[in-house]
Formats: sequence, C-alpha cells, structure tokens
Amino acid sequence: MNDWIPDLGARDRPHYLTIADLIAADIAAGRLRPGTRLPPQRRLAARLGIDFTTVARGYVEAKRRGLVDSRIGQGTFVRVPPASAALRPGALPVDLSMNLPPEPDDPPLIHRMREGLAEIGGDIAALLRYQGFGGSPADKDAASIWLGRRGLVPSQDRVFVTPGAHPALLALFGMFAAAGETILCEAITYPGVRAITRQLGMRLVGVPMDAEGIVPEALEEACRRSAPKCLYLNPTLQNPTTITVPMARRAQIVEIARAARIPIIEDDAYGFIPQHGPPPFAAMAADITWHVAGLAKCVGAGLRVAYVVAPSAKAGWPFAAALRAMTVMAAPLTVALATRWIEDGTADQLLRFIRNETAARQALAREALAGQRFRSDPLSFHLWLELPHPWTRSAFAGQMRATGIGVVPSDAFAADGAPGEAVRIGLGGPVSRAQLCSVLDYMAHALANPPDHDSAFF
Repeated sequence: MNDWIPDLGARDRPHYLTIADLIAADIAAGRLRPGTRLPPQRRLAARLGIDFTTVARGYVEAKRRGLVDSRIGQGTFVRVPPASAALRPGALPVDLSMNLPPEPDDPPLIHRMREGLAEIGGDIAALLRYQGFGGSPADKDAASIWLGRRGLVPSQDRVFVTPGAHPALLALFGMFAAAGETILCEAITYPGVRAITRQLGMRLVGVPMDAEGIVPEALEEACRRSAPKCLYLNPTLQNPTTITVPMARRAQIVEIARAARIPIIEDDAYGFIPQHGPPPFAAMAADITWHVAGLAKCVGAGLRVAYVVAPSAKAGWPFAAALRAMTVMAAPLTVALATRWIEDGTADQLLRFIRNETAARQALAREALAGQRFRSDPLSFHLWLELPHPWTRSAFAGQMRATGIGVVPSDAFAADGAPGEAVRIGLGGPVSRAQLCSVLDYMAHALANPPDHDSAFF
C-alpha cells in the first residue's frame, strides 16, 4: 500500500511518534491490514516534506511496538498477528498484564536521561568495583532528598540503598518470621509477597478489606487468632485495587499494630506519585515501621533501586546482614544513575510525566469502560475490573489472551481463600494511547457480549 500517507496535522508530539501512533490507529481501524506494505521511507518522507530519518525513526518505533515487521530488500509490512488474533478484526497484541509506569516519549526528557547516563560513565572504572553495603554517603544523601518528598527525614544510619524492593522484602520477611509462622497482609495483595512467603515456607494470612483498606476489627481478630510476626501493607494506590488508605484508617492500624507488638512493613511503591496523599506509616509510627521506597513504579521499572528506612540504626543491623548475604550490594551503575537523576532533577521530571500520562490514560479507560464496575484512581497506571455475570476471570483472561491481550486474573492477588471474579488491567508500559484505546474498546465490547449471549463470537 504505497499510497498510505498519514496526516501529521498540528500535533504536539514529535513526528516520528505521530507516525507510529497513526500506524497503530489505522491498523485498529482496519485501514491498514495485516501484511500490507508501507511506503518506502524516502518516498514517504518526500510526500510529507520531512526528513528521511524522522520517517525511519517512526517505522523503528512502530516495529518496537510490535506493529510492523521489516524485511531486508523488501520493505516494511504491517505485522500479521497469530491466527488466534483473527477472531477479532482490529485487535492488537498488547500486554496489559505488567504493572509498569508509562514510558517517557518526550525527546527533551529522553535526552536529559541520556545525559545523566553519559555523566556517570565518566567514572566507569570506579563503578565496576565492589562498593560498601547500603550505599555511599552521596547515595544516601540522594535517598534523603527523595524520601523528603514523603515527609521522611531519617538519619543516614537508618537508610539502606538496596537492589530493588523485592530483595528488601525477602530480607525483611526472613528476618521477622521462620517457616510455618504467619505474616499478615491485605486480602488482595501484591503477588510478589505471595511468592516470597511461599518460597520461605511462611503462612500468609489476608485481612479482609473495605473501600479504605484492611478492616480494623478484622486486623484485631487476625492478630489474636494467628500470632503474626509482622504486617505487610501496600497502602497507597495499592496493587491491584488502587485503594489509598486514608489518614484515619492508618491511625487505627498503627494503634492495633502497637497493641499486638508487630512491626509494619510499608511497601511505598506508588507513594511518590500522588502530590497530596496521606503521610506514610513511617512518618506516623517510625519506631515500628520499615519503609520500602522502590523507584521502579515512580521512575522506571528497570531501575532496580529501593530505599529502605529502618525504625532505628540498631534495628537495621540484622537487616543489613540478611540483605548482604543475599545480594552482596546494589549494582553500583544503577545506584549511580538513580543518584544522578535525583540530584539533577531528572527523576522529578520523570515523576511528573508519569503523573500526567497516567491521568490521561485513566480518562481513556473511564470513557471506554463506562457502565462497568471497576476500581481506579487518576494517578494509578492500572485498574481493578470486576467482571459482570456470566463472565469468570479465567474465561475473560482466556478470551483476551486468544486475541493477544494480556490481563491478570484475581487468583494472582488473593492472599488466601477464593478470589472474586476480577482482573487487573495495566495501562502503562510501552503501549501507546492509540493501542490502549483499541484494546479497551475491544474489552468493553467483550464485557457487553458475554459467551452465553454471543457464543459464535468466542
């Protein structure tokens, strides 16, 4: 189809991204069919009156998104999806199962990110050596700057720079409980916690929840009945329900934890995204709270760095020993990049981008899924969809998978007991807005036409 000419219009995005977006939109609309050959890059550049390299970058971006394939000596073709995807014309293979922040696509921001990476490369030899455990003074200073955005001002001897939240949680659980002992968490919780406790042979008990988080009376009962060793919470924009525990409920939880003499492990993965959220547990009850502030969700998933704040310097000693035995140290290159981005403001710019882009994507989701029951937040890059009867979580996830769309059934999040009929849908990662709109529209159609009503469709 050598006559395909995209209308770049007066868009505020770079032309190369617009070209990729329009390829996605025309595929979704059926204007570009699988196997269609796109115009040669130089010919399209001449027709559009733009530089050849811009068109080339647009095609590369479309290929990165899985929209097209390039064949040496033949050209660029619209990707032919697997046979199963043909069940739904226009459906795109898009993975919404991973809970990732939206990827930055602003050229000045990407340039600034690259500058930071180049800057730390100036001392590359030093970054290939073993480093002191827990972070250098400069890295801890950067951690303090970042933690200050959450109202936390811990002394350096209480702060540990770790290789991500997951290893930190693994060390903390192993420090507090032995095999067979109990850890409490939300009834619907982060799947990584389930994996860690299962690996360590611990008993994970989910505390019933309402719209404000775990129910205080249920927490008191669980403490009396289960003799827990600690309480794990993901209290801000919780994964997967998007619930943020309000201030009053946090105070009740602290009171119960104190009475039961159990520490709180606060996984603050999303806590930096809201600008005016409630204070962290570590600011309300520093003496019993272990605060884990990962950068994966508020800066980038590939940046495997987390800042852990211990209740006291003495309490941090066994944690340091446990984590050192497992990981030796956080990767110096990654930590140096995190420190650089915090110091020069790049991390703040990334955070602002994530906030703005997430809000736009949530607006798209609210429009596409209007009339459906789902829990979301304007600043959460996922949502929790409650499936209407007669859909089941396995049937819905299976149907989405058959058309190349990944979602996560509620089974992955249930701490114990039977989960409800729900799925988590990720809105971030490398998915474009055009792709997201197409997928959400398809989901809305499927939800309105369950198997019993439209069996031929399935």
